[in-house]
Amino acid sequence: MSVKQVTLLGSTGSIGESTLDVIRNSSDYSLHAISAYSNAELLLKQCEEFNPTVAVLANESLADAFAEQLAQAKCDTKLEVGSQALDEIASADQVDIVMAAIVGAAGLASSLAAVNSGKRLLLANKEALVMSGDLFMESAASSGAQVIPIDSEHNAIFQCLPTSNNGINGKQFEHVKKIVLTASGGPFLDLPLNDFTSVTPAQACKHPKWEMGRKISVDSATMMNKGLEFIEAHHLFRLPPEQIEVLIHPQSIVHSFVHYRDGSVLAQMANPDMRIPIAYGMAYPQRMDTTTKPLDLAEVGELHFRKPDLERFPCLRLGMEAANQGGTASAILNAANEIAVAAFLEEKLRFSEISLIIEEVMSKIPCEAAASLAIIQDTDKRARNLSKELILKEF
Repeated sequence: MSVKQVTLLGSTGSIGESTLDVIRNSSDYSLHAISAYSNAELLLKQCEEFNPTVAVLANESLADAFAEQLAQAKCDTKLEVGSQALDEIASADQVDIVMAAIVGAAGLASSLAAVNSGKRLLLANKEALVMSGDLFMESAASSGAQVIPIDSEHNAIFQCLPTSNNGINGKQFEHVKKIVLTASGGPFLDLPLNDFTSVTPAQACKHPKWEMGRKISVDSATMMNKGLEFIEAHHLFRLPPEQIEVLIHPQSIVHSFVHYRDGSVLAQMANPDMRIPIAYGMAYPQRMDTTTKPLDLAEVGELHFRKPDLERFPCLRLGMEAANQGGTASAILNAANEIAVAAFLEEKLRFSEISLIIEEVMSKIPCEAAASLAIIQDTDKRARNLSKELILKEF
């Protein structure tokens, strides 16, 4: 097996660091490029350890200081700056695999650049697919790109499907009745509803099972993360919303189910560790060794499941509604959520008010066909601006 060249978009986040750990323990992969938005200190350490050909710092205001540090570092890495550079390292000819781990809408353009250049895209940035939906998957089909989901739930579904050298395709779903995404329920699964108004950012960011960034931790606490994953599954697997369900599973051992027409149900199980789906995506259709803790079901003892309460978690309901509505509804939802979560983390908005902002923005911005990237980006901008106005005005 020849050494595969990897571009890692978002190397300083939790998915980025897990990806680097997989690469660290394998001689089959080499880093062509890594990127960060502003964590220059960690980016520099990664350059010195892995010596990638290129490092991209998206925040241009930090470029001069970082360039001086990189020049003195023990590596031969070249510095590129700005969002255009992200597109370039995602589509570089010598790159075989692109890990898209930039959080939020900021990762859309570079993910599309990788898809349009026919790469194997390991998609950890769910917002890219949530925003662009059919446009994203049609671009992949046109270019021959392989899109492999890295979210643990979608990766689990992918593992429960027949193996295909072409990645996800329609034939794999010929006998599928439905898919079920599992959800931990986050830190507030049993918190009294009256206490939601006093939830702090620190409480919301303390996930019981996963170690994640602040934004995605809040999304897990509101269950918007599962709403976004519902939309992602709809586009990724080309299934109608009525064939997608969500099930609460606090232990996070079963990562998803695939129900087949003959009554068989396949589930993928593992300890909650993102290195497992990352390794599967990198080695697919083969498998590779990882340093993750083996699953011991006797030690786990019991597995529990329950249906989600959409009154307790209105963000999940809004995600399902956006999937049913189609068009730019998902882009509106995602933009409003990003602004509302940022305001909550800055203590400008209550936890219980996040869903109120999203629902009001969705009701006020008309949904249209998401026919082009320009339409999606314009909708995203309008939704962000309206969200900020509502937060200032009403909260």
